[in-house]
Amino acid sequence: RHRTARLNEISGRYSVLQDEFYVPEADQIRLQSKTNKQGRSAQTVDPNPEKEGAGKQLTLSFAKAIVESITAEQQEVYENYKGMIDDGLARELARINLPVSLYTEWYWSIDLHNLFHFIQLRADAHAQYEIRVYAEALATCAQAVAPLAYEAFEEHRLHAVKFSRTERCALAAMLKGKEPEMDEKALKAFLAKTKAL
Repeated sequence: RHRTARLNEISGRYSVLQDEFYVPEADQIRLQSKTNKQGRSAQTVDPNPEKEGAGKQLTLSFAKAIVESITAEQQEVYENYKGMIDDGLARELARINLPVSLYTEWYWSIDLHNLFHFIQLRADAHAQYEIRVYAEALATCAQAVAPLAYEAFEEHRLHAVKFSRTERCALAAMLKGKEPEMDEKALKAFLAKTKAL
């Protein structure tokens, strides 16, 4: 949640929520990462489960079954919600069991500086896939509305590389043909940055 914007979101207490849910594509169905407790594995489903060594849990049929299960559960919960609304139950009670995958509607007002900050954070390769897709859509909108500002954002922030004082000194030393004086961890990070140059 970015507090640098003003938003006005639809409320399920005042409005009947629409039957529109997020369902991941089959190629985004992944197992839990063994190294990242808050994310999914980078390993995609195997479209050829018959080949040697294919894991049963990552087959395309497994992924499609998960997508079908998610969709069926969403439809069932929404039908129950609509039934309660039709029976006159208060909207604030009827909405209780609706899942987090239900899309919402809102008006979002944000200035370009903070929008670019949001895009930079959420389009990063380390961000969750779904928020990256959202950030990319926002970037497309920003580019259409403010093309010159977006071009400057790409040039000076999105694709820029920042160096710390120590890294600048190391870069100056390298330009003079000397070895940079840094500990191993800092040197590794610095060399990763210089590969982009």
